[in-house]
Amino acid sequence: MSHADGGRIIHLAKRRERAREDAELRLQQLEEERRNAGAGIETKFTANYDAIEETLKSRTVGLVTLDEMREKQKDAVVQREIQIATENFSKDSSAKPSFSDQNEDKLSSQKRVLSFAFEDEEEEDEEPVPPLKKRLGMDPTVDTSFLPDREREEKLAQLKEQLADEWRSLQDKEKNEDINVAYSYWDGSSHRKDMRMKKGHTISQFLTKAIEVLKKEFTELKTATSESLMFVKEDLIIPHFYTFQDFIATKAMGKTGPLWQFDAAGEIRVRQDAALDCGEAHPAKVVLRSWYEKNKHIYPASRWEAFVPNKEYKNTIDDLSTI
Repeated sequence: MSHADGGRIIHLAKRRERAREDAELRLQQLEEERRNAGAGIETKFTANYDAIEETLKSRTVGLVTLDEMREKQKDAVVQREIQIATENFSKDSSAKPSFSDQNEDKLSSQKRVLSFAFEDEEEEDEEPVPPLKKRLGMDPTVDTSFLPDREREEKLAQLKEQLADEWRSLQDKEKNEDINVAYSYWDGSSHRKDMRMKKGHTISQFLTKAIEVLKKEFTELKTATSESLMFVKEDLIIPHFYTFQDFIATKAMGKTGPLWQFDAAGEIRVRQDAALDCGEAHPAKVVLRSWYEKNKHIYPASRWEAFVPNKEYKNTIDDLSTI
């Protein structure tokens, strides 16, 4: 047997010895508790019997019959039991909580137990409302506009969002309004037409609708699409993705007049009075791209150029005086 096995056997033997001693000590304690409990019961019984005897002696005077003695003994026992019960009740009421307190304790304990089980459901049903912070000690006469203020910034953001919603609703309302678009199909000569459109329609939508009207009169447009046409307004070639509302809202100016007035009276070059008519709107031109590629070096196509946003075209009269 090795040295480690010998040490392990000695350790187990000591543990068993300690366990045996603990068991014997526990048995001795139980015996003492049992004896004390028996003595307490005997003492209580003796004290109770003595109290009943004293009561009978005080109430019995002279000779009495056996029946009277039994009745008095019975009354003394009942009275002693009532006295003991009253004393026990008073002790219990002072040491223990009342029935309502016990119920409240039980309910609170149940809430504590159940609050963990239904914590997720309460969090889903009720959203916590953050308490409003009250500012104390601020002087209303002092200018604090330069200081960061979360409450003021939140109100300003709400006001901006409200104004933005109002502006968007107003724009949507305006986009649904009808306008009259005066245009002419340009193939070297003007062919004046008019068409009702929404302000929110794009140039591409206008050209698609114009093709349906023009192809009945011009055979070269029977196979045309909106991509094969150009929209020229005030000597500027307008891209197809712009809407009429874009020019109406910005009130942009072209080379020979405003881009946002589409209901024009006539063509200035027909009346041959360009300087006098400067600032008035003129009909838009619908032109085939193939025709423009062949004639872009000839007037008036030589004056046309692509539209550039935010560019100012100021020399309108000077340009027209050279015609």
